[in-house]
Amino acid sequence: MNPRLLTGVILFAGLAGAATYVLLGKPGPMTSTVESTTPTAAVPEAATAEPPKAQLAATLPQFKLADQDGVMRSLRDDWQGKALIVNFWATWCAPCRREIPLLMRLAKDHAGEDFQVVGIAVDFRDKVLAYSKEMKIDYPMLIGEQEALDAAAAFGVEAVGLPFTIFTDTGGRVIMLHMGELTAAEADLILDAVRDVNAGRTDPAQARAAIETGLAVLPVADHAKDAAGA
Repeated sequence: MNPRLLTGVILFAGLAGAATYVLLGKPGPMTSTVESTTPTAAVPEAATAEPPKAQLAATLPQFKLADQDGVMRSLRDDWQGKALIVNFWATWCAPCRREIPLLMRLAKDHAGEDFQVVGIAVDFRDKVLAYSKEMKIDYPMLIGEQEALDAAAAFGVEAVGLPFTIFTDTGGRVIMLHMGELTAAEADLILDAVRDVNAGRTDPAQARAAIETGLAVLPVADHAKDAAGA
């Protein structure tokens, strides 16, 4: 990985403590497309800079990354028919580390449903393997340096602030991008909406509207308050 690029990602991760919600159809100042394969790591000019927003891919993009055993795997092919919770993270990112127990609990609690947690580590392989072993992470983990940034760009996220999590339905349609540390209440709200899409009770657009409405009335998470200096 280009050291300057990795440094930019690390610096930008400082903004990720305050959760931001980016819904399809609501592009912000930063726009990116799935055709772009060269990620650009943005470095904030000031601590008050807005977190990145994205023009999301509508469906799961096709890419492959190596898993913990070195096997090349594809979100689209290896977990076909699953509603995915795709978490981009790194070992040096404090909000990412705090998030892992929740992701492990989600993976366990929803093991009997069509939900699958998959981690994508934007980090050095040896550090990820050591941390995964220490934390006993039991959900699938894909690992890459530049390759993981390319995967983020394929989703439409080029200015990478970690952590961020992408939710899809069982048909591979991208429902939502959650930027920043995920809370249990947020996860429950989002998964309920995705579950309704999976069951055919709503469509993706209705699910996004329900998520947006629900998130607006949730209490501000403690980690978001801390990041904002409240």
